[in-house]
Amino acid sequence: MKVLKYIFTIGALTAVVACAQQKPIAQTASIASNSKMDVFISDLMSKMTVEEKIGQLNLLTGGEAITGSTGNSDIEKKVKAGQVGGFFSLSTPKKIRTAQELAVNNTRLKIPLIFGMDVIHGYKTVFPIPLGMAATWDMALIKRTAQIAAEEAAADGINWTFSPMVDVSRDPRWGRFSEGSGEDTFLGSEIAKAMVQGYQGDDLTKINTLMACVKHFALYGAAEAGRDYNTTDMSLVKMYNEYLPPYKAAIDAGAGTVMVSFNDINGTPATANKWLLTDVLRNEWGFKGMVVTDYTGINELTAHGLGDLQQVSALALNAGVDMDMVGEGFLTTLKKSLEEGKVKIEDINRACRYILEAKYKLGLFEDPYKYCNDERAKTKIFTAENLKFAREAATKSFVLLKNQNNLLPLKKSGTIALIGPLADSKVNMPGTWSVSTDLSKAISVKAGLENAVGSNAKIIYAVGSNLVEDAAYQTRATMFGRDIKRDTRPEAVIIKEAVDAANKADVVVAALGESSEMSGESSSRTDIKIPAIQQRLLKALLATGKPVVLVVFDGRPLDLSWENETVPAILNVWFGGTETGNAIADVLFGDVNPSGKLSATFPQNVGQIPIYYSHKNTGRPMQKDEWFKKFTSNYLDVTNEPLYPFGYGLSYTTFDIAAPILDKTTITSGGNITVSTTVKNTGTKDGEEVVQLYIRDLVGSITRPVKELKGFQKIFLKAGESKKVTFTLTENDLKFYNANLDFVAEPGDFKVFVGNSSANVKEADFRLVK
Repeated sequence: MKVLKYIFTIGALTAVVACAQQKPIAQTASIASNSKMDVFISDLMSKMTVEEKIGQLNLLTGGEAITGSTGNSDIEKKVKAGQVGGFFSLSTPKKIRTAQELAVNNTRLKIPLIFGMDVIHGYKTVFPIPLGMAATWDMALIKRTAQIAAEEAAADGINWTFSPMVDVSRDPRWGRFSEGSGEDTFLGSEIAKAMVQGYQGDDLTKINTLMACVKHFALYGAAEAGRDYNTTDMSLVKMYNEYLPPYKAAIDAGAGTVMVSFNDINGTPATANKWLLTDVLRNEWGFKGMVVTDYTGINELTAHGLGDLQQVSALALNAGVDMDMVGEGFLTTLKKSLEEGKVKIEDINRACRYILEAKYKLGLFEDPYKYCNDERAKTKIFTAENLKFAREAATKSFVLLKNQNNLLPLKKSGTIALIGPLADSKVNMPGTWSVSTDLSKAISVKAGLENAVGSNAKIIYAVGSNLVEDAAYQTRATMFGRDIKRDTRPEAVIIKEAVDAANKADVVVAALGESSEMSGESSSRTDIKIPAIQQRLLKALLATGKPVVLVVFDGRPLDLSWENETVPAILNVWFGGTETGNAIADVLFGDVNPSGKLSATFPQNVGQIPIYYSHKNTGRPMQKDEWFKKFTSNYLDVTNEPLYPFGYGLSYTTFDIAAPILDKTTITSGGNITVSTTVKNTGTKDGEEVVQLYIRDLVGSITRPVKELKGFQKIFLKAGESKKVTFTLTENDLKFYNANLDFVAEPGDFKVFVGNSSANVKEADFRLVK
């Protein structure tokens, strides 16, 4: 959903409704049992006309930050007519109260509105992009970022977030890779649960929580060619085993709503896919919440080739969609379709009920203005405490990819040349989909380094290059206020300035990579290298002979093969949020020891895509340590191995993870097995390590992955300290969906692996017997 500016005229409504004090329909209790909710909603719906029910199905944009190419008109008129169920992208207690009063005081049944926002990785205080948060492998940390985001957004009047995005993706050409948790089913499922729990807490009526909306249902991350909005064609076995579990994990964690994806799935667009939205989501998984489209998702069914607006609106409702975002197809066509027998009143009632239940669960019938408190907005948003936590989260998301001869950490002395188009661009630091933050308050790399060294070291800055060579491309890559001013001097002059700075320095820090809007929605790329103009700058810096630290900004796995060969130290920082610059300084100077681990494989080149650790073996697999052998599954030009594997990440210290020890070698039906290992910090610095556990099912009724993540623990060890780490594997951990889509654990031989990445493991064997 791309971000455009659109002015909402609701501010002009204040005079009309400011003095109105009518009370809405009273809710029986702020925290009620389902039976009380059912009675309340049933009573309310018995009083509603068909038009009023259809009105609840209409979600409009409030206009501060909309996410498509069109907005809504005649908003005040529609609210008064009972034709609006909610708004998104409207914030501040004053604006939201104005809109809420308009609905409560001017409609027949005084039904409150629901207010949503794309609170993706923070609200005003922004945390690392979701791909960066996944690299922390720290569920408590991730949950806490969602709690802070919920508290800030709720204090600003919002009660519903379109997050978490849990799409598994294995194609880094896809721009929205940045918004998800990477390639892995298990890790993605754990993060989905943590995010939902963080947003919603244990009581949605509390004023510091948001109702979560898991998205994009489903399989959006597998769009063909990595091109946004594109087709997904996938077997049911692959869906159930690899792509659907994170959505289900979010549902099982209690996510209140689900957003439908843009893509078609095996020929049927998700927005009109009854198998997906009713058979799977409702009937198999038992989901009892509201289903909302993505931005104009119903209207776009026409471009998919499914008919005119009336036809596709009926298809969407019949498939299981409850709320229509922005497109107003439901509002303008459902009454006619009902009269013509193309939809049933039962389906309109279903959709209306789920929307009203969402409002009930938020406590809006009891107090529609509960989120409209200016004092909370003044004291809960962008606090020093929240910024401190954002800085910590960012440091834990960074992944040290290379550190030749322990070049890092740097000393806070001497002269440091800071060079690159991203070195002094604060507006790019929060990353894509940080629609609510104040970009001017973000910390650039330059500011962060200067804050860290004070008068103890000298920082020399030079831009070094433009972001990309093509000015039109740079415009596309720096939208929505993320501008990087182009330097119109000849490239040779710009590079010479940077080289002169490097020659005066003891060490060079090169801040290169993608701008924040080179990833995100509608930001797919066919070339996933650092732009060539930046590579030429980097080559010139390396030619000075000065030690170079590459700080890489990205919203996807990049092809860093050339950089890995030539640059002595590489720190991948994604986009770290509001406190990016300070956090980068913390890690570069060793105040924080990096502990991030990749949640997605980095390829040697784009031709390896899709590349992921949990692949199948094939009938002609390459043997370990082989490069090329004729008539085996390989390439002529590069090995099958990734540049950096899933789970990989270095530290300023070293760790030894011992071979796994099993308490028994057999799991019986309903039983479990304990896997333990000893981890030792063998270096000289304190640090954190992520101990990862994988399994392999050696014989199955269908082909099985060579490895599957089934557990992980992030532990802190002082230098020289050892710690025993224990995992428990149950029969359930061995289950998968077979060819009949039965969820089964099949008897036979298994391997278990422990290590600090998917490629660096030690193994043991066990059996499942029944």
